[in-house]
Amino acid sequence: MFLNNTSNPEDKLDSLPVTVLKGVGPRVAERLKRLNIQTVQDVLFHLPLRYEDRTRVVPMGSVRAGEHVVVQGEIELAEIKFGRRRSLLVRISDGTGSLTLRFFHFNKQQQTGLQRGHGIRCFGEVRAGPVTLEMVHPEYQLVEPDAVLAAADHLTPIYPATEGVHQLTLRALTEQALHYLDRGGLVDWLPPALVSDFKMTSLPAALRYVHRPPPDASLELFASGHHPAQQRLAFEELLAHHLSLKRLRERVLHTSAPVLQDDALLVNRFIGQLPFALTGAQQRVIDEIIHDLLQPHPMARLVQGDVGSGKTVVAACAALTAVAAGYQVALMAPTELLAEQHFRSFSEWLAPLDISIAWHAGKTRGTARASALSAIADGTAQVAIGTHALFQQEVEFARLGLVIIDEQHRFGVHQRLALRDKGRDDALRPHQLVMTATPIPRTLAMTVYADLDTSIIDELPPGRQPVKTVAISQARREDVMASVRKACSAGQQAYWVCTLIEESEVLQCQAAENTATLLAETLPELTVGLIHGRLKPADKERLMAAFKAGSIDLLVATTVIEVGVDVPNATLMIIENPERLGLAQLHQLRGRVGRGRAHSSCVLLYQSPLSANARDRLAALRETGDGFEIARRDLELRGPGEVLGTRQTGEMQFHIADLLRDEALLSDVEQAAGRLNQLAPGNVSPLIRRWLGETALLGEV
Repeated sequence: MFLNNTSNPEDKLDSLPVTVLKGVGPRVAERLKRLNIQTVQDVLFHLPLRYEDRTRVVPMGSVRAGEHVVVQGEIELAEIKFGRRRSLLVRISDGTGSLTLRFFHFNKQQQTGLQRGHGIRCFGEVRAGPVTLEMVHPEYQLVEPDAVLAAADHLTPIYPATEGVHQLTLRALTEQALHYLDRGGLVDWLPPALVSDFKMTSLPAALRYVHRPPPDASLELFASGHHPAQQRLAFEELLAHHLSLKRLRERVLHTSAPVLQDDALLVNRFIGQLPFALTGAQQRVIDEIIHDLLQPHPMARLVQGDVGSGKTVVAACAALTAVAAGYQVALMAPTELLAEQHFRSFSEWLAPLDISIAWHAGKTRGTARASALSAIADGTAQVAIGTHALFQQEVEFARLGLVIIDEQHRFGVHQRLALRDKGRDDALRPHQLVMTATPIPRTLAMTVYADLDTSIIDELPPGRQPVKTVAISQARREDVMASVRKACSAGQQAYWVCTLIEESEVLQCQAAENTATLLAETLPELTVGLIHGRLKPADKERLMAAFKAGSIDLLVATTVIEVGVDVPNATLMIIENPERLGLAQLHQLRGRVGRGRAHSSCVLLYQSPLSANARDRLAALRETGDGFEIARRDLELRGPGEVLGTRQTGEMQFHIADLLRDEALLSDVEQAAGRLNQLAPGNVSPLIRRWLGETALLGEV
């Protein structure tokens, strides 16, 4: 094992509790835990988000709106203003100019301290105010009026924080942790030869630099993430993630799975009864899946396919292969609407083949729930379809051989593994197929899904029509409604999708209800339907069946119809406030039309003014219908955390690495992973644990 010189192993910083630092008692320690800080090493690897230059005091006469600056002067006036919001206004001057400090939240003690004649030093963002330039809630300290204080001797780091743990606390803790770093005790898990070959700076030097950059450090270079100190840490973090996923894959390969041997009669019967021919891409992916199912270790395959490429048919062929071999199949989807769509499709396809299907979701109650659980447990149900409820403790499978997960990016790795563990049978694990209609750029897939083989359905079924996409301002809403009237009068159908910034499902449903009422009044000759997440499953199913049958002309919906809805006669999609959605989600919604022979259109009904980012998103959607190109642009505009849906779930959250920015490092990371496994295999686990914490234990079950 390669270690740096540490005289006392007990002083290793990864085992030194954060409570050794001054100011950290039980209450603060509990708050720090929310930031995943439990050891002194964790403090060092809690890295700054950005930096502020507080190394020089700027004359007030030279400051400009938008700048973040340090100013020092004397208080000339302090008064409370009453208006829409009560505020404390403090005017300060340094002889070159003046500024107003504005506080909306203040107490009596603070008001007493900010009196005329007192000296003050402030840091904050300068904004244009009603009368003078202002700083709103600046950081400040009272000083003697003529005091000459030294400016900060380094750029000021801004850290990720949490309630009760503020920047001053984090800076004080980091200062102490850096003293421990100087005394040794931090293990560099990368061997010296590897550090040298990849021309990296030392780990202690990189940490010291990113926590305390000197005054002449380039803010621009730091903001771009390309400083050598940042790149050293980003490289190590990417390496830890890569090794973690590779280790997960190796465990899978060393695990036994049932060999799903069959004569393909059932699959061939299914394909033969379809009213369409499979595309070459579908057949190729089915062959790859069947090859995996014949192996004695669990399949772990990701199937990517653009909207409408026919992933569900591929999944059905995989399911029939497992059923024919005498095993059960579980198919899990992230929403009830999508799970219901799969249930309807599988029921329609598999009923003629005498395959028994069970439905199980969180809202299933009473006799239906008990019946489904019983059928899954005794093996009567050959295929179980539902939501995340399928991996809850009460669900037991008789002989689970294959797990299919749709829209993989909506689930965390933990959830995927939890469903896999439902199939333990005499030390056998089920095969696993995961699917996504959100194409993932190759670089991202190779990093994020390194534990999975990847198949791509890169061909659309014949007859699919390109969808013409236009962006129209809300000011032309009446023109859009006229287009809806025209399309529906010609015997076609339309969607009208309502979006809201608020996460509240109640507010989303209310907006959809209001829109449906307005459209029904404006277009009385049309039958208007309404679907949203708060409807009962039976009501949603009834509405979708009516829309598919053509008895509803215009379907008003929230984004619950994003995936899984297939109505070939629907040719017009209106998306209200598209600027509030990401590119991938907009592409998914647009994919609900263009499924028949008629020409289809998508109208992006935006609210002015648009931000530059929103303009770029809408332009990308107008310019291309290629899901992989959409995914590439989405990655550029929003970053991997949003594209993969992981910003909320907590999966793949990086401390300092950025998959888009650091793409050039990925080939070196792959090489380094192999070298580290050769040179120092014992260093892999602690390196993973340093960067991933508890998630380092993924798959160790």
